[in-house]
Amino acid sequence: MATAPPTWPVSVKGVAVAGGRVLLLENERAEWELPGGRIERSDATPEATLEREIAEETGWSVEAGPLLDVWIFQPLPATLPEARVVIVTYGCTVLTPDVEPAVSSEHSRLGLFTAGEVDALPMPDGYKRSVRSWYARL
Repeated sequence: MATAPPTWPVSVKGVAVAGGRVLLLENERAEWELPGGRIERSDATPEATLEREIAEETGWSVEAGPLLDVWIFQPLPATLPEARVVIVTYGCTVLTPDVEPAVSSEHSRLGLFTAGEVDALPMPDGYKRSVRSWYARL
């Protein structure tokens, strides 16, 4: 008997850098993450989802650029295999770099970090890899 392949939600995330600093948000697990979210039916593309989510979460307007990475995130403790999320990250051009970003009710804090500060943050390695990739292209 064949087993059905797993189906996991997809979350699109963006690496948005302004003034040499990357925008990160602190989540309920006290980890830093990239802004973004899940694709909704009304979104025409993953890029449109990302642009909408970053505006909602931070007040920044961005243009989603090149695809940086795709990976699977499983929150710890990894008790349920179905608790996985497919993370798709894009590099973003910040269209409103003079706007002071504001944290939404979805996160506890917002931070702007230099490339050198990111590796020491409590944050999944996939996000760190995406941040390094985008800084290398800038």
